Amino acid sequence: MAVIGIIGGSGLDNPEFFSNPRDERVDTPYGAPSSSLRRGNIGETEVILLARHGREHTIPPSQVNFRANIAALKAAGCTHIIATTAVGSLREEIRRGDLVVVDQFIDFTKQRKTTYYESFEPHKAVHCAMADPYDRRLRVLLIDECRRLGYPFHEKGTVITIEGPRFSTRAESRMFRIWGADIINMSIATETVLANEAGVPYAVIAMSTDYDSWKTDEEPVTWEAISKVFAENAAKVTNLLAQVTKKI
Repeated sequence: MAVIGIIGGSGLDNPEFFSNPRDERVDTPYGAPSSSLRRGNIGETEVILLARHGREHTIPPSQVNFRANIAALKAAGCTHIIATTAVGSLREEIRRGDLVVVDQFIDFTKQRKTTYYESFEPHKAVHCAMADPYDRRLRVLLIDECRRLGYPFHEKGTVITIEGPRFSTRAESRMFRIWGADIINMSIATETVLANEAGVPYAVIAMSTDYDSWKTDEEPVTWEAISKVFAENAAKVTNLLAQVTKKI
């Protein structure tokens, strides 16, 4: 039976979304995860929620213990992981409030531990394939459900992950567009690599909240603007997850 791990934050532990909640404090060989695991049900499906930045959003992006987060969900029995994330749009057509079912990433982080392999056994090197890093079946379920619900969404998109917590300069934002990135955030590439190394099918539903720093006809991104758009559209993400988890 599937057990679905959901990584995200605001609104995901709403009683109307999530029933029979119970918290589990866990530790891993890589330290403690960002939050206790909240285990419960969406319909008949068992789900486990983990707050990426802590329950009160106190952990900056580069201080998140991504290795512990993925390890904790796997140890708790998760057979699949769906991550939610707010992103900046690097494309005019990806508007505020739009959802993106991510299919590729570019890792522009500089100081994170992005692998479980700190050494190899003699003559047993491990190099994880990453050509198509997101689980195809999970992506199809997310795409089909976005279409059924009538949400504005994009079937694919390349996310570039930066270190944070600062936002991009205009020059960086323009460069990322030239590189082929469609959206930008501060977490997903790291999580993706580790989920693949751990062998847990993983997919991402991203919500566009801003236009980063490349657009000159409006104000650059601010945290206040991100929070406002996310709050106005969070119900779309929770409703999508409520439907998709029943079908895995």
